[in-house]
Amino acid sequence: EIYSLHVDCKVTSRFAHTVITSRIVNRANESREATFEVELPKTAFITNFSMSIDGEVYPGIIKEKAAAQNEYDTAVSQGQSAGLVKITDRKLEQFHVSVSIAAASKVTFQLTYEELLKRQLGKYELLIKVRPKQLVKHFQIDVHIFEPQGIHFLEADGTFMTNELTEALTKVQNETKAHILFKPTVDQQKKNSELDETLLNGDFVVRYDVKREATAGDIQIVNGYFVHYFAPQEMPVFPKNVVFVIDRSGSMAGRKIEQTMDALLKILQDLHSEDHFNFITFNNKVVEWNSSLLPATEENVASAAALVQTLTARGGTDISGALLAAVGVLEKAEGLPERSVSMIVLLTDGQPTSGERNVEVIQENIQKAINGKYALFCLGFGFDVSYKFLEKMALSNGGIARRIYENADAALQLQGFYQEVATPILMQIEMQYPENSIEGLTKNNFKLFFEGSEIIVSGKISNELDLLPVEIKAQSHTSDLTLKEEANVKEKEQVFQNQRYIFGNFIERLWAYLTIQQLLEKAISAQEEDQKALEAQALNLSLRYSFVTPLTSMVVTKPSDQQQKELANKPTEAG
Repeated sequence: EIYSLHVDCKVTSRFAHTVITSRIVNRANESREATFEVELPKTAFITNFSMSIDGEVYPGIIKEKAAAQNEYDTAVSQGQSAGLVKITDRKLEQFHVSVSIAAASKVTFQLTYEELLKRQLGKYELLIKVRPKQLVKHFQIDVHIFEPQGIHFLEADGTFMTNELTEALTKVQNETKAHILFKPTVDQQKKNSELDETLLNGDFVVRYDVKREATAGDIQIVNGYFVHYFAPQEMPVFPKNVVFVIDRSGSMAGRKIEQTMDALLKILQDLHSEDHFNFITFNNKVVEWNSSLLPATEENVASAAALVQTLTARGGTDISGALLAAVGVLEKAEGLPERSVSMIVLLTDGQPTSGERNVEVIQENIQKAINGKYALFCLGFGFDVSYKFLEKMALSNGGIARRIYENADAALQLQGFYQEVATPILMQIEMQYPENSIEGLTKNNFKLFFEGSEIIVSGKISNELDLLPVEIKAQSHTSDLTLKEEANVKEKEQVFQNQRYIFGNFIERLWAYLTIQQLLEKAISAQEEDQKALEAQALNLSLRYSFVTPLTSMVVTKPSDQQQKELANKPTEAG
C-alpha cells in the first residue's frame, strides 16, 4: 500500500529539479514485493535514487556504463534482467524498481531528476505523469516556480481532472514566483464512492511563459556561471521555400498514409502567400509534383491538395533518389525572395530498399549535395525506420529529426512539428562574449531561430568581471541586426541570493546539462575519432554532476537476500 506520494518540483529560471517520494507499507502478514514505478520526461536526466527499508538506506550509484555493466554481470551470473528504465511513449520513459519487504515493514523510494524546460510555440511545459494505480492517503504535487524575468502567464491542468479534483488544485503567484499545489483527498481521488478505483491516471501539466523586455535577451548569473536567454518577439517571418518529400511505399498503406494526408492538407493551408513549395512523393520511383518550386497561391495550394488526396501506398523506398531530387528542385529554383529560408521536410516509415541502400553513402551524398545551403528535417514514422540514420542526416544538415508515434494523434504530431519550424524569424545568429573571460561556452552560433522558441547559451565567467558585455549578430527578413547588452555581475548575482527554495548551484548544473546534451548531439554527426573525444567529455561531466545519461548507468543495490544489483540506463530514441 502506497500511503504517501509526494512530487516536489522546483523550477528556477527554466531549470526544473523534481523529487518524487513514495512511501509504502506492507500490511500483509508475509513478505511482499513493493514497486516504485515513475514516468519521467525523456529530456530529463536522473540524478539520484534511493530506497530506505526499515531505516537502512540503499543508494543508487552513478558510474560509467561499461564499469556498471561489469559490476552487474559479476553480480548476476544468470543473465540479464530488463534494466530499470524503458521508453513508454513519445514524451516519457519509465523508471521501475521492485523490492521484497517483510511483513509490516516500510520502504521509502526517492527519485530525483533534472531538466531544462524548452520553449516551444511560445510556452514552457512541465509534464508530471500521475499514475499511482491505487488510492493514496497522502497524495501531493508541489510545483514552485521562480522566474526573475517575471511570469507572463501560467496554467496548470490534469488530463484526468473532474470538478471535485479541480477543487484540490490551488495556484498562488506574484510577479516572479508561483506555487501550484495539487492535494486531493482519498474521496476526491475515487472514481465513485463504492469502488476503490483511482481517477488519477494521466498527465499533470504546467504551462507558462516569462515576460521579455530587453532586446538582447536576459542574462542570469549565480556563483560565477551565467545563462543567457534570447527569444525576440514580433519580428517579420522569413518567406520559406519548402520541399515536402513523402514516402508512399507499401508499408505506408492504410492508417499512416491517411494520417499523412490529413496533416499535409492542414499544412498546405498554413503556407503564406510569399512562401514557395513543391512535393516529391517516392516509393521505388521518385515523382516530382512540379518541375519547379511554385509560389503558394490559392490555385497552387488547391491543386497540391488535390494531389495529396490521391496518394496511394505501394512499392519500395528510394530515400536517396527522393532527397537528391528535392535538392535539385531548390538548386534550380529562380525568382525566390532575396532573403528566404530553404528547407526539405522528409517523412518516411522505413529503411532505404531501392536505389542507393547503404545509409553511410546516402548520408555522405546528401551532405555534399545540400552543402550547408538548406535545412533538412527528417520525420520517422513508427519503429521500422532507422532513427539513427535519419537523426544523423538531419543534424549534419542543420535540421532536426523527430519520431512520429503511430497513435491516433499522428496527424497532430506531424502538424505540431511543422508549426515549430514554420516561422523562421532570424538566421545566422551569433552570440558573442568576451573571449578571454569565458570558459566552457555552450553552442553560440545558430543557423535559424523560430518564433516561439528560445536560444540558450551558458558558460563560466573565468576572471573577476564587473560587467559581462554581450553582442548578438543576426539576419532578419528586413535587415542585419546587431544587439548589445551589458550585465552587471554583482547585481545579477544578488537576484538569487535571498531566494529560499533555490538550490544554490543551479546555473552550474544547467550549464552541465546543456553541455552534455550538445556534446551528445554533436557526437551523432561527428567522425569516429571526434566522436570518441566528444563522448569522453560528456562522460566526464555526467559523472562529475551525477547525471544518468546515455554514457552512464546507475547501479541500484538491494538487500542481501534478493537479486542484488540492477541497472538504470538512459534509453535513447535511436535505441
